Amino acid sequence: MTSFERPTLVRDGVYEHLRRALLDGDLVPGERLGEVELGQQLGVSRTPIREALVRLTQDGLLTTEANKGVRVRTVTAAEARDAYVVREELDGLAAALAAQAHTAADARGLTLALDALDAARGTDYREQTRLDLAYHRAVTAAAHNTVLGSLARDLEQRVALIKHQTRTYNAHPDTAAQHAAILRAILDRDPDAARDAARTHVRTFAALVLHDLGATP
Repeated sequence: MTSFERPTLVRDGVYEHLRRALLDGDLVPGERLGEVELGQQLGVSRTPIREALVRLTQDGLLTTEANKGVRVRTVTAAEARDAYVVREELDGLAAALAAQAHTAADARGLTLALDALDAARGTDYREQTRLDLAYHRAVTAAAHNTVLGSLARDLEQRVALIKHQTRTYNAHPDTAAQHAAILRAILDRDPDAARDAARTHVRTFAALVLHDLGATP
């Protein structure tokens, strides 16, 4: 994991640090998390670690089982299917709103985010996933809708778990073209094309993920 910097409120800092580690794939589905080990690694007592683990469990990123402790949650095929059904709608809405509401600063941010993602092809899967999520987050931010942003944050956590569990799709040959189509439609201020491009992208990868998990799209 990246180095931990002690914040004013230690419990919040521990929570954000561990959440980022989960989204970045430093902690992978099925991995056990021990309070003592994490406390030693971050240089804090067990209390903020325990509080952070409880919050992350409530977020749906961790699971607690009797006699097995706390582990990074493994996503089932049914959960993945449900997540991608919702993601298709939310990503389509975010792209359509971004096409209407984005500013010049948003346009620059989206372009830089996609450039960084394209440049990461061939790098390790975790880095590709981090940049992929950052690009989609930039699309949502450009929509300038606070409710959508809140819903997307929760969904991003679920999608991150799925990506780190399957680990095969960021380098798919359709990825770059589909991301570019979303950006092009947003910059052209074409909400219908942006919505369609975003939904097509989600459907493509939902089918791949569900196939990998042994489920029917």
